[in-house]
Amino acid sequence: MSEPIISVSGLRGIVGESLTPEVVRRYVGAFALELPPGAVVLGRDGRTSGPEISRVVADALTAAGRDVLDADVAATPTIGVLVRQHRAAGGVQISASHNPAEYNGLKLFGDDGRVIPAARGERVLANYRAVKCATSQSSGAVNDIEDTSSAHLKLIRTVVDFDSIRRRKFRVLLDANRGSGSVLGVPLLQALGCKGITLGETPDGHFEHLPEPTAENLRGVAAQVASGGYDVGFCQDPDADRLALIDERGRYIGEELTLAICVEHQLRHAVGPIVTNCSTSRVNQDLAERAGAPFSTSAVGEANVVDEMLRVGAVLGGEGNGGVIHPRVGYVRDSFVGMAMVLAALAERGLPLSAAADALPRYELFKGKVALSRERLEGAMEGLIAAFPEGLVSRPDGVRLDFPDGWLLVRGSNTEPIVRIFAEAPTAELANERGARAIGILGYA
Repeated sequence: MSEPIISVSGLRGIVGESLTPEVVRRYVGAFALELPPGAVVLGRDGRTSGPEISRVVADALTAAGRDVLDADVAATPTIGVLVRQHRAAGGVQISASHNPAEYNGLKLFGDDGRVIPAARGERVLANYRAVKCATSQSSGAVNDIEDTSSAHLKLIRTVVDFDSIRRRKFRVLLDANRGSGSVLGVPLLQALGCKGITLGETPDGHFEHLPEPTAENLRGVAAQVASGGYDVGFCQDPDADRLALIDERGRYIGEELTLAICVEHQLRHAVGPIVTNCSTSRVNQDLAERAGAPFSTSAVGEANVVDEMLRVGAVLGGEGNGGVIHPRVGYVRDSFVGMAMVLAALAERGLPLSAAADALPRYELFKGKVALSRERLEGAMEGLIAAFPEGLVSRPDGVRLDFPDGWLLVRGSNTEPIVRIFAEAPTAELANERGARAIGILGYA
């Protein structure tokens, strides 16, 4: 990798290769040009490369005349809360999300405490490519934020009944995997009256398993949940904006159903619009329709989900990667909101997690990809639409075809010359059949 991977709201790369101090300085300087007056909140997810990158970011911001409010190790959703709490001009979170340890990156926040949307991200990218950086004749100062968790915890108290959860006395295993999740995760679970254990509580970036919270990577954690008699296993990615679930039997429930359980719980208390991205499971749409709630989808990406949530006034939104977004806490994917809402749902209904998951509508998901250049992509999409005349066509991100019993999504990658194919249906056989047909059509395009 010679170039970092750049999205609308940040970048990531391999430290010392595509992510160098010069890249960091240029990108942060380009971001500072797009900010209103004020200080900038700075945090990191615990990776071993974080302290050095943090120094580079702080130097770039102070050189641009910005004061820096340093939160040190903090979760990505906490950075959004801190930006609003301190009325900052924006924020920078140093994180590569679920990528392996050799990666790191930057996530950018606006003064509204959300990850910056596409239009602002494009302006930052244009500045970066033109080597335009903010400068100032006077340097800013760096000040530590002493209490990074209280404001976030207080907001979570507004969306669930802590007392009802305390009465259940849940036994919980929290897998923070030496990322930033334990900083708020431990006090949150204590406040909820939970007993249990935290794996990887020290946020030093020495991951005890690969950081993406997939079934394969969490085999050992699942075994501990089952053998330890825990009611639930909560598994975070390093910056704690994603949450995967393991039930009391040690079964990997995953990330897709994290959002679904939260959606169902939300709609039991307040019916309103629900938003997911276009590659998230249809189970959320089924739950919304069952409750008589409006449902809509956005293009893939947190910033796009938030745009749609704001447009429709959503009561809850998120992505199928375990990212729950509650507007009363903040417009950022938030594993802590996910934990609190899952426990509230179990407490209220008196169910174990296995039963709550099994009661949800059931779908199977196919994922695949085909090598295809952008030049050939549009013609291939038209061929795909012609091959599925029974599908309702929409273009939230690539081409999505909706059927009475599922959907098919085909979208070009933002970073590679490939097309990604997703198909969801009530059975794996039907999902695989539609996905395989799409691959066959695209492969001959």
